[in-house]
Order: sequence, then C-alpha cells, then structure tokens
Amino acid sequence: MYKVPTEYYLRLHHVRPRFKNDVENVLLYVAQECAKIPDGTVEEYSKALNDSIRLYPGNESKKIKTINNWRTEISSLFGFYVEDKQINWTKTGEIARMLAKKQDLMQFFKYFLFSFQYPGGHLKSHEIKTLIDNGVRFKPAKYIASVFICGNERYKGNGKLFSMSKAEATHCIFNDLRVTRDRRAPSEVVDLILDNRRKKIEYDSAGDTIRYAGDILDYMVLANLLKESHGYYYLNGIEAESVSSLLVSDLWFSRYDSFYEKPFALSEIESVRPDWFKYVNSNIDSTAFTTNIADFIQEQYPTNEYSELLTEKILGLFNADDVKTKDIGDIGESLVIGHEKMRVIECGLKDFIHLIKKIPTALAVGYDIQSLEGTQDRAKRYIEVKSTISKNKLHYFNVHLTTNEWETATTLKEHYFIYRLMISSGEMYLYLLKDPVAMYKSDKITMIPKDGADLGFTEDVCDKVKLKIWQQQ
Repeated sequence: MYKVPTEYYLRLHHVRPRFKNDVENVLLYVAQECAKIPDGTVEEYSKALNDSIRLYPGNESKKIKTINNWRTEISSLFGFYVEDKQINWTKTGEIARMLAKKQDLMQFFKYFLFSFQYPGGHLKSHEIKTLIDNGVRFKPAKYIASVFICGNERYKGNGKLFSMSKAEATHCIFNDLRVTRDRRAPSEVVDLILDNRRKKIEYDSAGDTIRYAGDILDYMVLANLLKESHGYYYLNGIEAESVSSLLVSDLWFSRYDSFYEKPFALSEIESVRPDWFKYVNSNIDSTAFTTNIADFIQEQYPTNEYSELLTEKILGLFNADDVKTKDIGDIGESLVIGHEKMRVIECGLKDFIHLIKKIPTALAVGYDIQSLEGTQDRAKRYIEVKSTISKNKLHYFNVHLTTNEWETATTLKEHYFIYRLMISSGEMYLYLLKDPVAMYKSDKITMIPKDGADLGFTEDVCDKVKLKIWQQQ
C-alpha cells in the first residue's frame, strides 16, 4: 500500500456540493437565476437566490438549512456572486452571467479550473491558514495537465496515452507537499505512478480518501479537457489549444502571498475573501474557451452523419457576418436553419427553402429564424432557438423569453415555436415547443413573469426530434 511519507503528507480538500452528481443542471439553472437578481444587500440577495433555489425540481420540501447550503456552496466554489459583508452588498458575478448567456457548460468549467487554486477563497479562513503555514501554492488543473503532457511524451511513438486514476492523483499529487509546496517536477510524478504500477503497489481508494482529487478530474472531464474510461483519465486531444493555454497561464490570486512566513490573524485572511470573488469574476471574456462545436461533434460522432457538419459547405452555408462558427448560440441557429431546410424539402417544398433565413438580432422581431410550416400554402413558421452544450445529457429544459419574445409568441400563436437544441456527448436533439403561450394556458408548461417569461417544462411535453443534417441539394 502506497503512503505519502508523513513529513510530506497534507490532505487538500474543498467544498463538495451536495448536488455534485447533478452539477451541470444545477449550475445552468442557478446561473440563469443569478443573472436576474438585482444587486442588493446581503440579506436581499440571499433571500432572492434562496427563493430561486427552492424552485429547482425536488427542492420544494427541503429545509431552509439545505437551501442555504446550496447557496453558499455555489458561491464559495463557483463564485456566482460577489458578497461583501463589510459594506453589506452582493452582486451577481460575471462568470454566472456568462454561463446564463452562453449556456456553454464546458466553457464555464474551463474558466473555473483556470482560476481554481490552493489557497483560495472557496475555503474557510482557518483552512487557508493551514495551507499558508505549510507553504502550499498549488493550481491543481494546471499541474495535472502538465503530468498528462509529460506522461504522453513518455509513451510517444508506441501509440499509447498516459492515464491516471483518482487514487493515483490523490496520493501522488494532491496530498503530497513535494508537489503542492515544493513544485515537484511532473516527470517525477509520472515516474512514481508508472513505477508503482510495475511493482503492483496499491492505494487507499476509499471514496472519502480520493474524493477531492477525483472532483478536479471530474471537473476537467466536464470542461472537456480530459476523457474518462473505466476509472482512468486521459488527456483529450481535441482540446490541445485550451490545455496549452492552461499550461502557459501565470494566472494566480496573489493576495495571500504576503501572509507566508509571518504571523497573522484569521481576521486578516477573512478580509481578503471579497477580493477572491472579484478575482474569479475578473477579465471574463465570453469568447475565450468557447467550445468548438464542429470539433466536439466530430469527436462524439466520428463515423456517422454528424461528421457532415464539419465540411465547409455546411459551415459556409450562411454569411460569415451572420455566423461565428465557434459560438454556441450562433452555431445552434445555423444548425437549425439546416434542419429546417431539410424538413421543408421533405415536405415537397424544395423550391422555397430560400425563404428560410436568420433574422438579424438588431431587428428585434421576437424570434431568430423565419421558416415554413411545410404546407402547400407556404405558411410561415417563426422559431426562437435556445441552445445548450454540455458534456452530459441535461434534464434541465427551462428557457427564458424576453418580454418582446413572449409578446411575439402571444401574437403568432401556433406559428411560433421554441427549438431547444441540446448538444452533449450522448445525443444531439431538438426539443420543440409549439405555441408556448397556449401550452402555458393549458397547464402543460409553467411560466413565471421575470423580465419577460421563465418557462419551465419537461421532456415529455416536447416533440423530440433528431436534428436533420443539411445536405447540399
């Protein structure tokens, strides 16, 4: 059994959300809710967010303590809002606003991992003090990526990829001060892991023991930086650009640096906390780390019809000024236009597919795409596209319509559709809501007025349609 030498052992940990197994759905929901909450006092903001959390499916009967725990876990670990108790003020963070707007969960987790470090404001003050007293300065995602790179170099030429288990990451990286304090060379960690394998040395793999290193590996999977197979993790080759950015990044929250090797009070540590949350919400560029939809689809569906999406004729179907091929919202609209063209052709109206077009946002007409119903009278169909990309299939389908979009839906009635495009490693489907206003009035979906309309619905009330792939006619 491998054990870190006592003089080098220090177990790292962090907040582990109660919703860890549902983290993508919860974070997407809470980000959208945070984006709607106005700045206010700590009490006002906390109450508003608590009310929203309670509305998440399954939370209706939970005790206030549990709701509070959800809120504080989301705050401390993911930085969705910036709370300053000294001035009694809370505001929604830019990281939450970006996720709410882009709905690109893999992009979000990349941002999270790029800023996450030990010590960090996600920990309690006495825990931060322990790390400082032990000289810990550690960015786990960056270091883990460097180990994978080094390991792959070791296997170069034999067609293999270096892998790592949660137990190996725990005992050879996370809980060893030679790494977290002394910056042990990644090549030494690779040597240690491979040598232990040759000697058939085992590790303590109890769930609680490997939980925290395992969380980081799992978050790296959700960011699409790693792949997982049979308990082992591998570097994801299509994310070479993001991995390279992670490795060369010198991003570091330095406000704790002055506390090393000198006495200090816990109150001094606590006073830094607001700055931590400002840090994780600073310099947010919504175009950075955007998931390359084409590469992702090629990776997930390399041998079937979805690979057609990668051709220039597909991505070049629309004007370059209209489509940013790496933006989930824009590419989603592009894919839906292709879908609509194929649907209308199948309805025998090939000569009229030129009428299917994206409507410029600046026109503010209340929908994204003008299409056709597919009937011989060439009746119009008006489509609002809501796109989401995630590593795992989501069960959270809720969408927000602006006041203008809801009013347009009210006017256009059965000719107004919401197309919910869900892209994940498991599937790529459209979920169609026809005449959402009528569906609300007939109690098939819920609607909460909030700067427009928050629509809540489940998969069973939608028409689930496999995305049709545009093929040049």
